[in-house]
Amino acid sequence: HRQEDGDYQESWQPQVMSEKALVNAQMIARSVTGDLGGLGLYGVELFVKGDHVIFSEVSPRPHDTGLVTLISQNLSEFALHARAILGLPIPAIRQNGPCASSVLLVSGDSSQMSFGNLNAALGRADTDLRLFGKPEVAGKRRLGVALAKDHSIAEARAKANAVIADITVDL
Repeated sequence: HRQEDGDYQESWQPQVMSEKALVNAQMIARSVTGDLGGLGLYGVELFVKGDHVIFSEVSPRPHDTGLVTLISQNLSEFALHARAILGLPIPAIRQNGPCASSVLLVSGDSSQMSFGNLNAALGRADTDLRLFGKPEVAGKRRLGVALAKDHSIAEARAKANAVIADITVDL
């Protein structure tokens, strides 16, 4: 995923990485979460450069960077979390191909927001838009996320960013 000022801006799946980096990432994630206990999904954030993997953080819940799973696989991180907590079966998880998410981030102060140009934003093939229903903005706030699927990560990222660029927010 991509961050600015420590805040998630975009995420995508699949992440291109070497087999060695993947094995290292899985080993670190298991090591970090193995003794935590509890039920559900843990969001494990790692930094990967080449074959080198560094642990960053763990959250005992779905992670905002995983919003991309709402389009990238048959069971989202939220569905997997709920199934794990409830002891329900988790069948094979299928990837839906290259997918991306891009956040709708606004700055300002308002409790009277309105969204515009939604016809253009929602008219793009293989995309979706999730508005979070936040009642107000004070400073910077994420108000939603665009989701996109395409033939490559670059195309999916461009499409998700285009959906966000289409949206106007009046504060």
